[in-house]
Amino acid sequence: MNILAIESSCDETAAAVVRDGRQVLSNCVSSQIEMHTIYGGVVPEIASRKHVEAVSGLAQQAVEHAGLTTADLDALAVTYAPGLIGAVLVGVNFAKGAAMALDLPLIPVHHVRGHIAANYITHPDLEPPFVCLCVSGGTTAIVDVQDYTHMAVLGGTRDDAAGECFDKVARVLGIGYPGGGPMDRLADGGDDSKYELPRAHVSGHELDMSFSGLKTASLNLIHNAQQKGEALDLPSFAASFGRAVSESLVPRTIHAARMLGYGKVAVAGGVAANRRIRSDLEAACRSEGFRLYLPELRYCGDNGAMIGCQGYYEFLAGHTAGADLNAYATRDIALG
Repeated sequence: MNILAIESSCDETAAAVVRDGRQVLSNCVSSQIEMHTIYGGVVPEIASRKHVEAVSGLAQQAVEHAGLTTADLDALAVTYAPGLIGAVLVGVNFAKGAAMALDLPLIPVHHVRGHIAANYITHPDLEPPFVCLCVSGGTTAIVDVQDYTHMAVLGGTRDDAAGECFDKVARVLGIGYPGGGPMDRLADGGDDSKYELPRAHVSGHELDMSFSGLKTASLNLIHNAQQKGEALDLPSFAASFGRAVSESLVPRTIHAARMLGYGKVAVAGGVAANRRIRSDLEAACRSEGFRLYLPELRYCGDNGAMIGCQGYYEFLAGHTAGADLNAYATRDIALG
């Protein structure tokens, strides 16, 4: 089954063709990062306009790169939630029009479910159930992946997402957007114990997290140093920040895996590319005897292949939509 998949939830327009949920025939991405870097973050109106400009040509490119024609397609999948509402609407409306024109089934896909499915591409042997840590600019959640289309959030952030904190701290430091990569590289050779940064605990909810305190403490540290004319040890600060984030995410993920007894842990989302988090999870899973699944770096960020992969399993479960499909800025992963 050949699925053309469209992703436009934030600042990257993506299209891919995926066969039978696991084989990526093409994966095309048009990034807007260079444009949004000027503003230190994504400008929703600009993102939406750039998606409009790119989506049609990119979809055609994905079909051509797959060595197919539109006659070879069996379905069309699209991210319909969550994300920047204007951006998501562009992808949804294009997909609805294309599905109608080509007389193809239309498959709505939850963006975070897509990130989880990126692991199926990298690891053909991975099957549910497993615990997945989902970490990106807009999401931080520990998910019970019971099967391909039945999932439940076990815990998550009460405020800022981990990726959002990386972005905002990097912006104040002036080292680039998005912030995950620059912060990761800056931490090389740093002393991760030099700066004491907070780790929050949510009383009575052991799997929940909070990153607003870490963000505020980090920004205050930077601003105080600037006001006093003192130089921060930037590699050590970045290393200390990365350690604080990892020590909020990893122990809770391992605890969830212990609770459920699956013996399998996966990671998904843009922050899954962070070397400290990957390393700490590898060590923790090795200690517990759990098997760890990490997506290839190219599938950590937003891409169409992950949407096509999850779209296949949503189709098998009978989850298709008609011309009345709408876009949503927020949507519970359990609802799909």
